[in-house]
Amino acid sequence: MIVFDLLCGGGHRFEGWFGSAEDFASQRDRNLLSCPVCSSAKVSKVPSATRANLGASEPKPAVPPAKTPEMEGKDPFAIAQMLYSRMLDELLTKSEDVGKEFPSEARKIFYKETPARAIRGQATNEEHQDLVDEGIPVARLPVPPADKLN
Repeated sequence: MIVFDLLCGGGHRFEGWFGSAEDFASQRDRNLLSCPVCSSAKVSKVPSATRANLGASEPKPAVPPAKTPEMEGKDPFAIAQMLYSRMLDELLTKSEDVGKEFPSEARKIFYKETPARAIRGQATNEEHQDLVDEGIPVARLPVPPADKLN
């Protein structure tokens, strides 16, 4: 089941649940979709929040990071850099780099053709948008190239 955020020609925003991205396109093309507010049949998908699934089973409540001795006396920007570095280390050590095969591997995982696992890699803007349109949860993250990490 895929949930899309939709917008009608009258500017009303609502959500629709579909069996797949193809199911949405088929219903739209056959004029089976309409706005629940004004009944406009001019309906299109709009961007929605993305979600990165790194395999965690239960989300843990957010806990602000405790002040550590290394944070004492540092400005907020230096602390942010340190926290970003830690987050990047976690991402790089707990995910598999599939390189340019990212779109293909993300689809295989989403459609359960291969075991679920945390992956990272590269995708063009078009490939990324295609994954989002299919309802595959992906996120772009600012990760420097491997040769710049050391």
